[in-house]
Order: sequence, then structure tokens, then C-alpha cells
Amino acid sequence: MTDEDRSLIETEVAAHRLYSGRIIKLRVDDIALPDGRPAKREYVCHNGGAAILAVDEENYVYLVRQFRYPYRKIISEIPAGKLEEGEEAIVTAVRELEEETGMTAEKVIPYGVLYPSPGYTDELLHIYLAVGLKKTAAHLDSDEFLNVRRVPFAEVLNGVLNGEIHDAKTCYAVLRYAAENGFKAENTSRGKKGNSSIN
Repeated sequence: MTDEDRSLIETEVAAHRLYSGRIIKLRVDDIALPDGRPAKREYVCHNGGAAILAVDEENYVYLVRQFRYPYRKIISEIPAGKLEEGEEAIVTAVRELEEETGMTAEKVIPYGVLYPSPGYTDELLHIYLAVGLKKTAAHLDSDEFLNVRRVPFAEVLNGVLNGEIHDAKTCYAVLRYAAENGFKAENTSRGKKGNSSIN
């Protein structure tokens, strides 16, 4: 860390937990700004999550469609779930792939770690790529309702670039896979959906 970067550091003075739920905890901490002045930081604590881009030998991607209550919308995204206490991220990713899509993978490749929203949460989101897919059976959680779609990768890439897919983890994974495998969008006209099977 450079001296210039050190001049940006904020220091925790006192931590205050306001809420503890099943998925998140809410804290409002007293902190000292880099110049010593007091301030407060409110943020959400989260165990972290894992997501997995599953691509089969025909370059089709497995997306899930589910209702996301905070947005009041059904969205398309790659399989994902939260880490259980003490669980390794790759275990979460493999579990969610099978639970949500009924697929297992011969090979699971680390694909990076995202800070989904560093302004107000400490969540880390671990991304993986799954290849060598084999069909088993899905087994969703009792409170989980979703549809699975098998979509050509090129169509998913177009959906990301056209603004049809808004989910950040999905956009990241799709764009990385495209960059590494030489895919280019067929049509980047924003909002032009045509006969897309994404929505």
C-alpha cells in the first residue's frame, strides 16, 4: 500500500449491530475519517455467495428465471446461492448448480470474486465456470420457485450487451467467458429483443 492510499483509510471506533436476520446483519459503526473527524458507516454484513456459469458442449448456458422481491421482477441469472457458515464457496456453487438446474460438472473453474455493492455491504460473491455437464435431478429448497432455461451462449451474450440481462454476476461471468473464448455479439442494438428466449 502506498502512502497516498494510506491517506484514504477509515478506522473503526465502535461497532453497533442493529439487526440480525437469517441472511443479513445490519451494522451502524462509529468511525474516524482519514483526517480524524468522526462519522458513521451503515452497512449490511453477509456471509457471501457463490454463482456458477454452466456451459455445455454445444455452448448452451443454463439460466434460472426467478422472482426477485426487492425489484418486484422476474429476472434471468446464473445459478447462485449464499454460503453457509464455514462453507467453501466452491461447495456452494456446485450445490446450487445441482439444486437449481439438476446438473453436475466434471470440472469447476474459479472465475473471480466480485464486490457486488461495496458502498453498503461486505458481501463477497465468488464466481465459477462449470463444464463437462451431466444431467441429474433438480431439488429446490421448499421456498424456492424458478424455471430453468437452456439458452445459446451467443444469445445470452447479446442479452447482456443489449440490456436484457441486468444481473451483475451473470453479466460478469458471461463477459469473461466471451472474452476468453472469442465470442462477439451479433446485435448490440439496446433493447432489441426479437425472439429472445431469455425473457
